[in-house]
Amino acid sequence: MQKNITKVSDTEQELEIILTAEEYGTEYNQELDEAKRTVQVKGFRKGHVPAGLIKKLAGPAIEASVAEKMASKYFGTIVDEEKIKPASRAQIESFSYEGDELKIRLSYEMHPVFELNSYSDYTFTKALYTITDAEVQKEINLILKGHGSLATVDEAALATDTVIGDVEKLDAAGEPEEGGKTENHHFNLEYLPEDNPFRISLEGAKAGETVNVATTQKDPNTPVVSYRITVKEVKRLELPELTDDLVKEITHQRFETVTDFTTDVRIQLEEHFSMKSDEELLESISSKLIEENPVSTPKSMVASFANMLVENAKRQFGGKFPKGFDESQFTQSMLPNAEKHARWLLISQKIAELNNVEVTDEDIKAYAEKEAEKSSPEQIEEIMNTYQSTEFKDYIADTIIKDKIYDIIKSQVTITEEPTPVPPHKS
Repeated sequence: MQKNITKVSDTEQELEIILTAEEYGTEYNQELDEAKRTVQVKGFRKGHVPAGLIKKLAGPAIEASVAEKMASKYFGTIVDEEKIKPASRAQIESFSYEGDELKIRLSYEMHPVFELNSYSDYTFTKALYTITDAEVQKEINLILKGHGSLATVDEAALATDTVIGDVEKLDAAGEPEEGGKTENHHFNLEYLPEDNPFRISLEGAKAGETVNVATTQKDPNTPVVSYRITVKEVKRLELPELTDDLVKEITHQRFETVTDFTTDVRIQLEEHFSMKSDEELLESISSKLIEENPVSTPKSMVASFANMLVENAKRQFGGKFPKGFDESQFTQSMLPNAEKHARWLLISQKIAELNNVEVTDEDIKAYAEKEAEKSSPEQIEEIMNTYQSTEFKDYIADTIIKDKIYDIIKSQVTITEEPTPVPPHKS
């Protein structure tokens, strides 16, 4: 067997495999014998068609089948010998039988060979979110909102109030349009963007007042649409008093006292923002390494990540995009993000390779035990068995490798912590 490898680009190669009749002959003869047994020709009994006629009728199909099998057989061997990391399946571009030789030309994508730039002098800032009593109370108030009640107030509307009013659409002369009136429309100001013209106009309004609203348009050529709103009522959400009885109700008896409930809210906030801090740090790290290592990415790898991002977006719409949605254009818009994912995969694999990262059965067992601690005692054995099962093992191993890679990076860079206020909650 002879081989000739041609580099097309950093991520593409062509491979020519040259085989002698001795190397492919056995497979060819087996294919020919199979054809003799199965091919039927009028005038000949089944299994007695002359070999010459078989070759004339089925020869091209036999040659193609043999070429495909020989390519599959030798490609893996060559990949191991040359230490090639394929990024896609090899495709047969052409094959030919010349004399006693079979020449097969394959094309494929591969992981690029590159040197990773040193990152030991990089510095990153990790947000140290501080959970204050005020933040805990805000979170409790959000929980209590589901148990509150709306009450009419004779005051100016606040940004968190609901305003009820009759809405009239106005014509160019500022007069109400016929059929353009909507009665008792509810404006929940809290859920309108801060720059929304209705929120801006209604905040501070009282029952009995009339306000005019002019809506802005993205297209400067589109005329402004104006409305007149007669405020009929301002409603404000009144939160119930947090008592031990209410705590038992809203937590389904999980907690019995306000103190225990408040402590748990603080713990949950601390865990949430600790995870948020870690995620932000890891995002900064990966972005920096991607920026400093402009690695060539195989097209098939980028396409795979783009498809993943598109499928994730579909799930947000319940499994399919709305009618008329341009999926092709959306996929194109995902390519830059997909390329970043592909580049980070290559970089992280390089770090794993340089540091001999591997996952042992003990690693998986430790991970399963850690996850089981978060569950009830009766679920621990089930979780342990699930995480160590064949179906989940690869997924867990991948997660552990990612954690090990980040631990390696974090051990070699400088990380400073910066006290950071908790970002405002977005409704």
